[in-house]
Amino acid sequence: MKNHSFFPKRYFMVLGTFLLALLLYIDRVCISVAKDPIAEALQLSDKQMGWVLSSFALGYALLQAPSGLLSDRLGPRKILTVIVAIWSVFTALTGAIWNFISLLITRFLFGAGEAGAFPGMSRAIYSWIPLKERGIVTGINFSGSRLGAAFALPLVAFMIDDLGWRNSFYVLGAIGFVWATIWYMAFRDNPEDHKLISNQEKEYIIASRQDKKISKAKAKVPFAQVLGSKNMWLAMGQYFCSNFTNFFALTWLFPHIKSEYNLEAVEAGLYTSIPLIFGAFGNWFSGALVDRIFSKGRWKRSRVLPAVLGFSLAALGLIGSIYMDTAVGAIVFLSIAIFGADMTLAPSWSFCVDIGKEFSGTVSGTMNMAGNIGSFVTALIFPYLAAWWGSTTLFFFVGAILNILAILFWLNMKPQKRLIR
Repeated sequence: MKNHSFFPKRYFMVLGTFLLALLLYIDRVCISVAKDPIAEALQLSDKQMGWVLSSFALGYALLQAPSGLLSDRLGPRKILTVIVAIWSVFTALTGAIWNFISLLITRFLFGAGEAGAFPGMSRAIYSWIPLKERGIVTGINFSGSRLGAAFALPLVAFMIDDLGWRNSFYVLGAIGFVWATIWYMAFRDNPEDHKLISNQEKEYIIASRQDKKISKAKAKVPFAQVLGSKNMWLAMGQYFCSNFTNFFALTWLFPHIKSEYNLEAVEAGLYTSIPLIFGAFGNWFSGALVDRIFSKGRWKRSRVLPAVLGFSLAALGLIGSIYMDTAVGAIVFLSIAIFGADMTLAPSWSFCVDIGKEFSGTVSGTMNMAGNIGSFVTALIFPYLAAWWGSTTLFFFVGAILNILAILFWLNMKPQKRLIR
């Protein structure tokens, strides 16, 4: 075994999870781009498409805690391999749907299949990543999700124009199996078990991660402590608010901008990719800020300050976008909103690993479950509020109010208070 390594092996793990997030969101957001051709082929209304988009979020939310638990018990190597294979099957099957019900069921199962991705990543981060690098690694992973969505908007629009929407889903499904195969072959649950990692790096990871020794025993998760924790409920509440904004960007942003400003599909894809790219910047900035503040010995502030700043920008951006008369003006303010909303992700998931430790998959999955109930509400409420109010204005005010509420949640959260004792 080598004692030195030019490029730390833990960064290959981060590259793998970054590519996983990239693929996950390409597969997820393609339904938004394909909304019009699918609706036309199956003769679906906007309200029916709202149910389709929300069915994904419901399946995703319901399986979060169970998939997080499995990541803790079986390890992220096996769990991430299996879930990527499962969701890739349902990505491909989306291209074979024939009516509203078949689409609804397929997207629900697709969401359920994706559910373990980020909890599995959190469990891998707990074992592999030093505590002082936790913020930037989390930011890098979530930036992959935003870049995947940003690339998908114009890319999938081109694919649909060229290949048709059904073939586009078949192609994307096949790519997932490639990632799953490579991950299973290359990754190990703990750096202690990886034959290619140098002694020097292994010793560094063990000395600087949150726990020096990672137990391999399959401990039972004490759900009573998880659900009885004030920290846990605050984390769930703020993530519900965060996902209300973020899921809008991944579902209704494209059709909203396309319809509101009378744009062609590819043009709308290019416009709406911009806020998602800013979302990636928000993840990088927030992740670096988390680690910088933490390095000064301010653990709580390193989580709270980036989150509060992010929610403030998200509220400002949503309100500002309402008063814009052009697509460019709306995109500027929505870019501010998504930059801010994505700033909340690195502190949120770092917080889950902080308080969850060896149960971080379960804790992060529980938080993400609540967040994706917010996603479910977003996807469904957008078309209904627009129909009831006669415009999208009320939706954006609701989103801004939730962002302000999340700030109050964060001011009462304590990352140094371990959830399971």
